[in-house]
Amino acid sequence: MDTRVAPLPTRHYGAINWLGLETLIRREIQRFLKVGAQTVFAPLIQTLLFMMVFSLVRGGHWPGTERAYADGLAAGLVMMSILSNAFQNSSSSIVIAKVQGNAVDFLMPPLSALELTIAFIVGAAARGLLVGLASLIAVAWLANIMPVHPLAALYYALVASVIFGAIGLMGGIWADKFDHLAAVTNFIIVPLTFLSGTFYSTSILPEPIRTVSHYNPVFSLIDGFRFGFIGHNDAPLLQGALFTGALALVLSYACWMMLKSGYRLRS
Repeated sequence: MDTRVAPLPTRHYGAINWLGLETLIRREIQRFLKVGAQTVFAPLIQTLLFMMVFSLVRGGHWPGTERAYADGLAAGLVMMSILSNAFQNSSSSIVIAKVQGNAVDFLMPPLSALELTIAFIVGAAARGLLVGLASLIAVAWLANIMPVHPLAALYYALVASVIFGAIGLMGGIWADKFDHLAAVTNFIIVPLTFLSGTFYSTSILPEPIRTVSHYNPVFSLIDGFRFGFIGHNDAPLLQGALFTGALALVLSYACWMMLKSGYRLRS
């Protein structure tokens, strides 16, 4: 009687490991949905507080338009929610894996650096867009949230979530602990967001501050997204769309290179 064990068949993958990619994307989405009260609904409180406080302090119209100030403010706050949550998702995912020592869970499977990049950024974008949609619904009773140019709003929402998902991924790879990640948030993300026209129109700023603020990439995202809702922009729209699209590609490429090299992930 032949007792030899038949060898296991070799599994072959194509150019892309679709099963592994889908699994990692699902893992990233389920990871933040399991604590939805913290990751999805908690940011709504901050958005509503900003909305109520600034709407009470400043009324009237958004500069250069006949739309209420609250309408322009709502668009800026929703974009801020998208940016911050996309960044937090990818950065926290990598740092938690490094701190807990389970980064091997996504390093050992047959997933290429490109597949890892796509999965983490898609997971971050999913959280950013979900929180953005929830924030939009939450402020509906305080402002007119019907978009004038929905395709423009959708484009900037997608590009913004990819950009900050990529920044979060790069920050998570670089950081060894949460203190490092907090430094990126406090000294880079928050200043860029607050000085980008989230709460105001840059048209009210004096020169040269107004011109300098237009070089802030977050300004281009918020300005384009706000255009989608109130039909008004402070800078050339096509220039901002091309710049942000190119930035998304460059940052995604940088993430791919960092993962491919194993920087701060493989000892």
